[in-house]
Amino acid sequence: MDTTDAAGEITGLEDASLGYEDALAELEQLVGRIESGALPLDDLLIQYRRGAQLLIFCRQRLTQVENQVKLLEEGEFIPWPQV
Repeated sequence: MDTTDAAGEITGLEDASLGYEDALAELEQLVGRIESGALPLDDLLIQYRRGAQLLIFCRQRLTQVENQVKLLEEGEFIPWPQV
């Protein structure tokens, strides 16, 4: 699921196969684990960082889709870049 590199940074969002629905599902699971209060402090911080990255990813994806819809509504079709 989530991994850390040598600097302790969370990796995995670079994977092009991660879609919006997958990211959202993972984010919901993370929120549940964080809210449970059962995680040790270090794990809590790692999960929180991953959640923040997933949230950014989801927001960016929604913005891309919103921009695409705006273009379509104006009668133009310009495909957005693949993420």
